[in-house]
Amino acid sequence: MTDNDAAPGRILLVGIGPGEPAHMTARAREAIVEAEVVIGYDTYLKLIPEQLEGKTVIGKAMTEELDRVAAAWEYARAGQVVALISSGDAGVYGMAGPTYELLLQHDWAPDRRDVAVEVVPGVTALSSCAALVGAPLTHDLCTVSLSDLLTPWPAIARRLEAAGRGDFVVALYNAASKRRREHIRRAQEILLRYRAGETPVALVRAAYRQRQRIEHLRLDTLHEAEASMLTTVIVGNSATFREAGLMVTPRGYTSKYTEGVPVAGERRGRSLSLGLGEWPAALRAWLREQDQPSLAAATRHFDVPWDAALAAVADAVAEPDTPYRSSPIDPAELTRHLQECRAWPRVQGVVHGAGGTRMVGSAAGADLRWEGDALVLGAGGARVEVDWARVAGAWALAGACQHCSLELVDAHGDALLSLERLAGAEGS
Repeated sequence: MTDNDAAPGRILLVGIGPGEPAHMTARAREAIVEAEVVIGYDTYLKLIPEQLEGKTVIGKAMTEELDRVAAAWEYARAGQVVALISSGDAGVYGMAGPTYELLLQHDWAPDRRDVAVEVVPGVTALSSCAALVGAPLTHDLCTVSLSDLLTPWPAIARRLEAAGRGDFVVALYNAASKRRREHIRRAQEILLRYRAGETPVALVRAAYRQRQRIEHLRLDTLHEAEASMLTTVIVGNSATFREAGLMVTPRGYTSKYTEGVPVAGERRGRSLSLGLGEWPAALRAWLREQDQPSLAAATRHFDVPWDAALAAVADAVAEPDTPYRSSPIDPAELTRHLQECRAWPRVQGVVHGAGGTRMVGSAAGADLRWEGDALVLGAGGARVEVDWARVAGAWALAGACQHCSLELVDAHGDALLSLERLAGAEGS
């Protein structure tokens, strides 16, 4: 039988939620009733035995995801209605992605009449686990899977770094397995770089199933927990607190009102005190309040990229008593500015690296030069250099103590190289 001869088939990508029948959506139930064939991971199929009666049931192992999709495709092409089961939501670490990938490789398209596809959403592990421990997801959040079967660990580590630096509530999926016992410890080490040891953490294993287990602990004791592939770990952000056995992440509503009355500087119907146009003014005000103002300290205080802080003190916007002034440099003019730096009697170069590291060196301005693709200051071993291809922007910065520098930033707006004219140098 060819595709054209077969009756129209369907693939229903069904998310069954955490496994408790009461938390399965009405549409998910309907979809399984409609299905003639039900395909899924054996463990998930065991969660819905009463719904499988009279069906052709195909159980597969954990690592046989593509086999499940291929079987669903063949049955659907033959005109069958197939329910391809995922726990949680089929589109969140579930079967929706690999199904669409394989079908598109077979030149399938949504308008094809021989096989229709429907994604039936379900309650995710993230939301079901959060409901058991309080309200930890009320503010911005992200998920990271610790499984490195399909994603290299360095990529996972970069995502954890970004989540930590961004102060997201973090949900860790696939926390541990018999083979992977150190990954959760490494995740803990990364997140501890950005948040306090007492940050609340919740571990939920097998949510809403017979072997459900909930554990509350602190981030600095996460390595002591017993986690598995069935465990979801929720790590709070800097505002998350635990009280009366509940883990809560404030959105900020209560900080805007006192007994129903807006606090000073707030008014009803206004979302944020610090909007897109107002946080630069707050940064400048913070600088003016410091006994020893530092623009670098301001970037840490407000957690903004270096170029955002430079823009906040730009000539066109800064108040007269702001201790720093900056000006963006036209890329076409950058070479000329570097030539001017070569005329400085003494130049200090600071190369900024990952994790706040810095490499510092000083030399005569005439020792500033290009060597191949690198911009170099100094000679021999006493030199600093930066890959010129990484330079994406430049600013002139002047400030307290006659500070004068040329600031080079990368494509992310982070500091790359600072060339500072040393104060008090002969001839300055």
